[in-house]
This record gives sequence, C-alpha cells and structure tokens, in this order.
Amino acid sequence: MKAFENCEIWWVTGAQLLYGGDAVVAVDGHSKEMVDGLNASGIIPIKIVYKGTANSSKEAEEVMLAANNEKKCVGVITWMHTFSPAKMWIKALQALNKPMLHFHTQYNAEIPWETMDMDFMNLNQSAHGDIEFGHICTRMRVPRKVVCGYWKDEQAQKQIAVWARVCAAVADAHDVRCLMFGMNMNNVAVTDGDRVEFEQRLGYHVDYYPVSSLMDYFKKVTDDEVESLVEEYKKEYTIKIDESGEEVYWQKVRNAARAEIAIRRVLKDEGATAFTTNFDDLGDADIDAPDFCGFDQIPGLASQRLMAEGIGFGAEGDWKTSCLYRTLWVMSQGMEKGCSFLEDYTLNFAGDRSSCLQSHMLEVTPLIAVDKPTLEVHFLGIGIRKQMTARLVFTSKTGYGIKATVVDLGNRFRLISQEVECIKPKPMPNLPVASALWVPQPTFEIGAGAWILAGGTHHSAFSYDISEEYWADFAEILGIEYVRINKQTNIADFKQQLRNNEIYYMLSKALK
Repeated sequence: MKAFENCEIWWVTGAQLLYGGDAVVAVDGHSKEMVDGLNASGIIPIKIVYKGTANSSKEAEEVMLAANNEKKCVGVITWMHTFSPAKMWIKALQALNKPMLHFHTQYNAEIPWETMDMDFMNLNQSAHGDIEFGHICTRMRVPRKVVCGYWKDEQAQKQIAVWARVCAAVADAHDVRCLMFGMNMNNVAVTDGDRVEFEQRLGYHVDYYPVSSLMDYFKKVTDDEVESLVEEYKKEYTIKIDESGEEVYWQKVRNAARAEIAIRRVLKDEGATAFTTNFDDLGDADIDAPDFCGFDQIPGLASQRLMAEGIGFGAEGDWKTSCLYRTLWVMSQGMEKGCSFLEDYTLNFAGDRSSCLQSHMLEVTPLIAVDKPTLEVHFLGIGIRKQMTARLVFTSKTGYGIKATVVDLGNRFRLISQEVECIKPKPMPNLPVASALWVPQPTFEIGAGAWILAGGTHHSAFSYDISEEYWADFAEILGIEYVRINKQTNIADFKQQLRNNEIYYMLSKALK
C-alpha cells in the first residue's frame, strides 16, 4: 500500500537480567517469533520491526530516542514478556515522542498445567510485568493505546492494525502542507480558526497561496497537455453532452483540464498535499475582458479528481476539513469502499428514514460512486463565475459509514465523529451533482441534534471503511478532545458529556 511503504512500527520487549542471560535469550526468541507472526498475518498493513529487549533504564531510553530520530518509525509497541520493573522505564517514557501501543499479551496461549514450574513462572510474567508497566504510564500521564488479547487472535491483530494506520496518518499530518487558494469566505465561523494552534496540536501547516500565482501556472499549460488529459477523461468517465451543446461542452471540459494541470503543478512544486478553493476568488473578475486570466469556472472537476488520489480538499477555504480528509485517505489506504469530502445541504423528513442530502456545488470524489461517473457540463449560478461548469455526476454507494470534523472551540480543538447510514436517493434529474443521502445515527433527530450541540461543521470527511476506533486513536495520540455520536447516543447523556468535557479542559488549562 503506497501510503505505508516508508513506515515502520517498532516493537520493544521489556525484560531484565534478574533471571539470567538464558532467560533473556528465550524472551528474545519468543519476541522475534511473535513479530514475524504479526507481519505474516496479512492484517497489519505496516511492517513491525523487532528492536530487541530493553533490560535496563539505559537500554529503554536509548531505543526510545532512536525511535524518535528514525523518520520511518511512526509508532512503538511495548510488551513486557517477563517482569520489567517500571522505574526503569521512566526516562524512556519521558523521552518518547512517537505514538505508543501497550500490548498486553503472552507468548503461550494457555497455561501448561501439567509441566508448569517456577522457571516457566519466572519467564512468562506478562500478567505481572504489563500491569507494572501500565501503572507507570498512567502515573506519568502517557497517552497510549492498550490492546489486550492473544497475539495470534484476529481481533487483537485488527486493533493493532487500526492503531498502525492512524500512526501513519499522524506522521503524514506532520508533513502536510495545505495551500489556501483564496481565504475563508462569507464570514463563515466554523470553517475558520487558529492555524498556528492547529499546527502545534495536529501538525498540519496551512498557508495562503495567491490566486495570481496560481494563474501564472495556468497560463503556461499547453494545448497538447490539455488534450492529453481530456483523453484520460474520455477513458475514465461516461461522456454526457446535455443542454450545453457539444461546442460549449468540450470548451468547458478543456478549461477544467487546464485548471487541473495548473493546480497539480502548484501542489507538486510547493510540496503540498492539501488545498482549498474559494469560489469568489478565481483570478481576474471580468471574464469578458480581452486580457482575462482566470478560471472560467469553479475548478470542481480538478478537486474531485485530486481527492481521489489522496490530495486533501476543503471548499470555501475550509482548511481544517481539507487536512482531515488527507488524514482519512491515508488511514484508509487499501480499503475498498472509499472516502470523500461532503457537505450537508438539504433535509428530507420521512419519519424514521428522515435524512440529509450530502453534496456540494461540485466537489465530491468518485471514490464513493456506486456506478461509473458521468462527465457533464451544466450552468452553476453561484460565486464570481456564473458559468457552464464541468463536473462528475454520480450517487454514492449505500451502507453504513462515519463522518468526522474538527472544530476550533477557542481553548481547544474538538474532533467529532458520527455514524451514518447512506441510503438510495430518488432520482434528481434537475440537480446534476455528485451526492450522498444519509440517515444520521441513531435517528435523525438525535444524531443531527447531537452534531449541532457539539458544534459540528456543515463540511465533513466521510468514509465507508473506517470505524470510530480510528478517530479515537487519532485524538488520543494528538491529545485533542474527541466526542462520538453513534447508535447508543442519547441527548441527555451527550449534553452531560459536553459539560463534563468543558470543565475538564478548563481545569487542564488552568493547571498548566
């Protein structure tokens, strides 16, 4: 999987020399076998690298410092095979700045009742050592994921796999540069926020990029390059020429291709993996001027296609959702059903199937399409360009998924996730856009109400493939607030949770 090629998870086993060198040799052999088994399982998408036993404070600190300095290392798994006195881990835990998973497991599945003796007891002390290690982590307030289970069990392996994917996404987040082509627009509050604090807490770097500089790239795109990309469109999508007429259709498609090429080149040259657009800032305002240089339409087709390749995107200057979508794409690499940027648009009240139509003007990625998208050109009467505009049209797959957003509450960032069920919409012949129709869980009334109470956005990063466990691990690693809305949510308890969280974060800030 492309996103994980340069990632490693390090495995460190805790032991000590109290029981002699032979015991450590046995610990080492068991650890190697377990790591090899996990790598061979086919469940964990990132290679686990065994880094040996830590038998002293010095050895534990050295391996954690080495993990910090190795860019490939995106996280560390710790396991106490035998009793490893936790005071020897203090300096190591103080040093570590990579995500950590504490695996409470054991080499053997069952107690060897007939043959067990004191030698076996001294060597196989995970029940003892892991609890000692867990105490020091809790006392030191070390954020970590704890997985309990036998190392050969699929359930334990799946929990490690979730965490490993999230570790890769966290590492990627610290390398993300998001370019804002234009700024936040229309005085919208929820998509704005503190970009400095955002980088400090979550790692993403967000920069304004002048649209005039983007236009310098746009002017240099050649006709041959445009025609080559249009040929790709013809192979990938169903061509549908409607009210625009053939001449206007191909003109608009070619101009959309030119915009895509320009945006791609800026992102590549700037080392950026996410971007935002602003439909009121598309270059020169006067499209009829003889020296006009600007996009003749919102670059929606480019946004749709770039998201499909893992480039983060947020409409209307929404840099937080752009970055979060990039993270979602990284986490879900190799999964089947897809993810996308989406926006809440309009409601459909239908009893227990009341739902919300998700779309945007154009920018929904074909990763979630149920059928082959059609490439269409229609009038778009919004923004500075009220023009015939190219876009991919499709409806989403059906099934359960999860949407997420991150909001700036002034004193902290809050990550919100919600389970939804995507259902099949009725035909919308007069709304030629990509769309999804979903029922918030557990019901429309509770799910939508909880989202509003939590301060959620009208934009979200959506996936069919991941669960709320991914977002919980993500928030845990980054130290931000996380609230989830699911089939068990009720409004009274949810409101109390929000009140409790408010007190917790106010006190945490006061005590620092």
